[in-house]
Amino acid sequence: MGRGWKGSSGWQQAEVPSASDAAAWFGGRLPDGWFTGAPRITVDREEIIVVGELPALTEEYADDAARAAAEEGRISRHREETRDERIEIARQAEHRYQRKVAWGAKLGGTTALFTTHSAPVMTRLRQPERLVLDTLVDAGVARSRSDALAWAVRLVGEHADSWLGELREAMSKVDDLRSKGPDLA
Repeated sequence: MGRGWKGSSGWQQAEVPSASDAAAWFGGRLPDGWFTGAPRITVDREEIIVVGELPALTEEYADDAARAAAEEGRISRHREETRDERIEIARQAEHRYQRKVAWGAKLGGTTALFTTHSAPVMTRLRQPERLVLDTLVDAGVARSRSDALAWAVRLVGEHADSWLGELREAMSKVDDLRSKGPDLA
């Protein structure tokens, strides 16, 4: 995936195939019985993450810590038992969508992601923003400026989730309108 000049808007990611049908494709491609329902599919420019719910545990546990350990163990077993088939499905999806594929599983209160992609992102920060990152590092909240920035982005994402959802919906409507417009190329 390269970068290219996109007119007056500046440098942007090169076009990648649409992944609007990814949920349907994975739904048709995944083996029956892997998950209790349709997996949650999350797509961005670089990665597709597939997270499915595993069947509930039926055993009783002495406390929450024991239950969490059992959930982690069941997720680990699922990961091992499905590894070869997940690799093949990911290979096909990566060819189709030109994005990396990561997997995850959810069971009770435990969610685990397997081998997710970390994409480097460059940004320019002025001194006041750098001081915020340095404060997070100095306080031990983050190990580096990079970790501090990732922490800040996660925090904003958690607290602005509904606003970000509305923004994504509006962007989708703009994309639909653009696709219906005249071709000026």
